[in-house]
Amino acid sequence: MRTIIPLIFTVLIIAGVWKVFTKAGKPGWAAIIPIYNAVVLLEIAGKPTWWVILYLVPIVSLVIAIIVSIAVAENFGKSTGFGIGLAFLGFIFFPILGFGDAKYVGAAAVPPLPLAPPAGGPTESAPPPPAPEA
Repeated sequence: MRTIIPLIFTVLIIAGVWKVFTKAGKPGWAAIIPIYNAVVLLEIAGKPTWWVILYLVPIVSLVIAIIVSIAVAENFGKSTGFGIGLAFLGFIFFPILGFGDAKYVGAAAVPPLPLAPPAGGPTESAPPPPAPEA
């Protein structure tokens, strides 16, 4: 009995991730290949594949997993909350995403977050203060 429950969770996660990969146009068998499945998940999320190295860094890997899960959820038209569910309760949320009616819209449909304020932002476009009168 102690080995049945973890086996059920493992099968649920593999089946869910397999379906998510196939919905995104990636090979489903990639879900069972270590490291390569992380690369494919990064591609689905629209993140750089070199981020797979960050999965090897303690604490950073948790942050990256959350960021990637949120990006995957958004690329399937789901909310940020769903992405957090993917990160922390993947055995529930990956099957929901894979076997549900969610469609992969792709990483191009989600606008990237700006890294810096645009040129001519509020500090540059504000008029200068009036000159003191003499």
